[in-house]
Amino acid sequence: MNIAIISGSNGLIGSESVGFFADKMDLVIGIDNDQRAYFFGAGASTRWNKEVLEKKYSNYKPYNYDIRDYNSLETIFKEYGNDIKIVVHTAAQPSHDWAAKEPITDFTINANGTLNFLELTRLHCPKAIFIFTSTNKVYGDTPNFLPLVELEKRWEIDEAHAYYKHGIDESMSIDNSKHSVFGASKVAADVMVQEYGKYFDMNTAVFRGGCLTGPQHSGAQLHGFLSYLMKCAITEDQYTIFGYKGKQVRDNIHAWDLVNMFWHFYQHPHSGGQVYNAGGGRFANCSMLEAIDICEEITGNKMDYTYTDSNRSGDHIWYISDVSKFKAHYPSWDYKYDLKTTMVQIFENLKSRV
Repeated sequence: MNIAIISGSNGLIGSESVGFFADKMDLVIGIDNDQRAYFFGAGASTRWNKEVLEKKYSNYKPYNYDIRDYNSLETIFKEYGNDIKIVVHTAAQPSHDWAAKEPITDFTINANGTLNFLELTRLHCPKAIFIFTSTNKVYGDTPNFLPLVELEKRWEIDEAHAYYKHGIDESMSIDNSKHSVFGASKVAADVMVQEYGKYFDMNTAVFRGGCLTGPQHSGAQLHGFLSYLMKCAITEDQYTIFGYKGKQVRDNIHAWDLVNMFWHFYQHPHSGGQVYNAGGGRFANCSMLEAIDICEEITGNKMDYTYTDSNRSGDHIWYISDVSKFKAHYPSWDYKYDLKTTMVQIFENLKSRV
């Protein structure tokens, strides 16, 4: 029997992973206890997505477990053992603003929770592929010290810089920078995933995401940039831009494109502890102001937004992922969804829910 375990299975990347692997595995096990509702309120609950998955995939088996609870997780790994072929660990506390309110909660979920999955994989299915969704926040605020140029609606890196063509690669240091509490907890998990690959010779891979997005996102003010922005555009609720003149730039990768990266790695894993930057790159990126323009175009509504000079502490001014390393390892992989297509999908999904 071939089994996939997906943590955070009701969330954006988790639910996309469930759907992606449902026709490739005999059984897909989901682990999610809707902590997103605790972090961001009832409006960010992923319960609706759990119901969709249960109806759609007959070989999907969800567990309402907290990833900090080692003993509960162990019952799953003990039962299925070496039949587990892949572990996709997406569950996390994802907001650097929220993390500052409850650092212990943040760290125990992001760092200890990841360690639980790594150790259970090592003990019960050591040959399984282990995928970890990390974040570009592991680089801290180092990107903010790049030579940036202010344009009409965005910040951009100087054309003479090596990062201009493709974006930021994996050689950027994760040390000696301001990460946010969230970024620091993800660094701990990120490094541990690398270490289990290198020290224990396991097939682990770290994917450092830019802005992960798609129609299954339950966006909230503190997390889920494009989804929450589109939600405000539809409902005409006021949106707040935090700092950088609204010109801060993010690359955006559709959840399906990211999970397809997982699939490519699963089929032909490189040596343990691989690290890949994973975002929209030069293919799909936008500033806040540019995203507002796209939302207004799609919805036909003029957005109501306000601006504060107080940027989020440690937040990036400009970040675009260089995915060249992954493409070099897996040349058959490429993007499927551009930014406009993704935002139309988000719009259509939200219209059916809000």
